[in-house]
Amino acid sequence: MKSLTFTYPDDLEEAVRLTPEELASQIRLMAALKMFELGKISSGKAGELAGISRVEFLDMCGRYKVSVFNYAPEEFEKELAGDMETLRNLP
Repeated sequence: MKSLTFTYPDDLEEAVRLTPEELASQIRLMAALKMFELGKISSGKAGELAGISRVEFLDMCGRYKVSVFNYAPEEFEKELAGDMETLRNLP
C-alpha cells in the first residue's frame, strides 16, 4: 500500500480535539466518503481507503449523510419509472 504525506496547521489536532492517530483516521474517512459520493471509487475501495470494512463504510455513509445510491438524475428517473410500471402491472 502506498502512503501520502501532507502538511496541516500545527494547531489542527487541538482545534478538532483529536489525537494525531484519530486525525489521520478521520482524514482518510472524509476522503473516502467524498470520493465515493462523487462516484470516483466503489464502497469497497472507499472502505479500504478508510481502513474499515465495506459494511462499516456503508454505516459511516449513513452517519455522515452520504447516499449509498450513486445514480445520475436521469438514471434514477428511468429506474423509478420502471419500478412504477412494475407496480402498475401487479395483479
